[in-house]
Amino acid sequence: MPEPTEGNPLAAFGANEWLVDEMYEQYQKDPGSVDPAWLDFFANYKGDGAASANGTSGSTPTSTSNGAAAPAAAAAPAAAPTPVATPSQAPTPAAVTSPAPVATPTTPPVPKEPPVPAATSASDAPQHTVLRGIGAATAKNMDISLSVPTATSVRNIPVKLLWDNRIVINNHLKRARGGKVSFTHLIGYAIVKAIRTLPEMNNTFAQIDGKPTMVTPAHINLGLAIDQQKPDGTRQLVAPSIKGCEAMDFAQFWTAYEEIVRKAKDNKLTMEDYSGTTVSLTNVGGLGTNNSVPRLMQGQAAIIGVGSMDYPPEAQGASEETITRNAISRIMTMTSTYDHRVIQGAQSGEFLRQVHQLLLGEDNFYDDIFRSLRIPYEPIRWSVDVSASHDADVSKQARILELIHAYRVRGHMMADTDPLEYKQRSHPDLEVESHGLTLWDLDREFATGEFGGERRFMKLRNVLGILRDSYCRTVGIEYMHIQDPDQRRWIQQRVEQPHQKPPREEQLRILLKLNQAEAFETFLQTKFVGQKRFSLEGGETTVPVIDEICEAAAEAQLDEVTIGMAHRGRLNMLANIVGKSYNQIFREFEGNIDPRTVQGSGDVKYHLGAEGEFTAGTGARVKVSIAANPSH
Repeated sequence: MPEPTEGNPLAAFGANEWLVDEMYEQYQKDPGSVDPAWLDFFANYKGDGAASANGTSGSTPTSTSNGAAAPAAAAAPAAAPTPVATPSQAPTPAAVTSPAPVATPTTPPVPKEPPVPAATSASDAPQHTVLRGIGAATAKNMDISLSVPTATSVRNIPVKLLWDNRIVINNHLKRARGGKVSFTHLIGYAIVKAIRTLPEMNNTFAQIDGKPTMVTPAHINLGLAIDQQKPDGTRQLVAPSIKGCEAMDFAQFWTAYEEIVRKAKDNKLTMEDYSGTTVSLTNVGGLGTNNSVPRLMQGQAAIIGVGSMDYPPEAQGASEETITRNAISRIMTMTSTYDHRVIQGAQSGEFLRQVHQLLLGEDNFYDDIFRSLRIPYEPIRWSVDVSASHDADVSKQARILELIHAYRVRGHMMADTDPLEYKQRSHPDLEVESHGLTLWDLDREFATGEFGGERRFMKLRNVLGILRDSYCRTVGIEYMHIQDPDQRRWIQQRVEQPHQKPPREEQLRILLKLNQAEAFETFLQTKFVGQKRFSLEGGETTVPVIDEICEAAAEAQLDEVTIGMAHRGRLNMLANIVGKSYNQIFREFEGNIDPRTVQGSGDVKYHLGAEGEFTAGTGARVKVSIAANPSH
């Protein structure tokens, strides 16, 4: 944590000063109730701002580092004997000294409606509330912020590419590891990368020994405004920061961001989390605000405001078809409010330009994000829309059909079939740019022939989603060499379907069968060391796959499922699919083989077959058997 500056021990905490005073009150009542990290700080702390107003400190207000006196007026109303204290030379308000003009007349005229009770002098008096805690600290910080000479740069940024790549990212996360990436995650990371390119945007100002000094922090600490709920149910706005952002890739930044939010929600933020912020991010766009010019706190270099994402006002009355046809993007207004003593306007403008370029995919911005999240595809690229006449529309329609055919033929070449090695996969024939299409075509509708089933027209975005779900995920399929068109069509109708997440019960059953297969092999490896084994290790997914096949057979009321099984994994299949008892399998490992079976080497148990009954999740049953295999 940075050392507090002389005259203002709270300067290092920025917008969190009010929280320090609040915790100081708690410390004075019970020192053991605060985190140990605060004890050394409070040992020499005399209270300031809100703490003084609450009467917890008898010290006089000290001057701040910029020479402005800390406001003490907040204490005056509490000491005043009456709610309203007026100077003796000031004229007395008529409403207070002479209530007659507003009193009800003795003989009022008969009104057409029921009379309204006349206001009394007591009801007309304003109510005065002493600001405490965050309210007092906010007032004090706003006074102090007036001494910071700031300027603001503004830039409008198209967010079409940001929007589309976020959809790709979250679709992949939904199918894989889970989680969700927000616009603020991506924008915050772009801000960090832009500051790495332009480190002067991280410089702060301080008075040291009475001399104006530019301070260059060692790290980029990005502050976030988080709505926190206190244990008593009240809410407060805290501003912790992510430390050392310059050394993080996107996955690390995303994890750190979520961790700081989680700590705030759980009321577990530490002293270190609150201090040392160099640049802050405020997202007012969630409220629909287009443009904000926030106040800059002492000790910070800049505060970046992110506005709402919407179509330009002149296009908001247009239909969706008109917007997509004319290639109109949503825009976001970003502001950079900076300390003009150490940061110049040209530097702030260049910073916003750098963020603009990053959000359009320059400097491999999205490639790095996809790589850090291990997304095995290339991101969508920014490009200028290709204007279309009637003839060009016909040409684009033909290109859509070419793209569909390309995925059917070569889609398996982009399938993520290697779980041991990450690789960002692509193929020129599968890139929309190779077919004369751009990101602006994603929301335009095209005829899809037999591809769409009953849907004769589909958006290109939906077409690509189905094609990737069908051919480019973790299973590859190649069948276009089949000569019979009816057979190809039969496969297409069953493969080319949107992704549907399996029900929770089915996922739990898959996990159960995987655990059974893994536990069985682990036990054999541990218990029967040195014995000849044909284990299923590395192929445990075979068990849930066969389980699913047997489940479908039972539901279809088939008579029997017969499995021709290799040596490798045979015992696992016998135990977890056919239902052969573990007791019998382990006895065979100890040499208790039925003498009527075929004799030979020590792998006789891997020749044996068995019969059993498979029970599906719905209760349906089917006979299942593994044929004996006396291969010697």
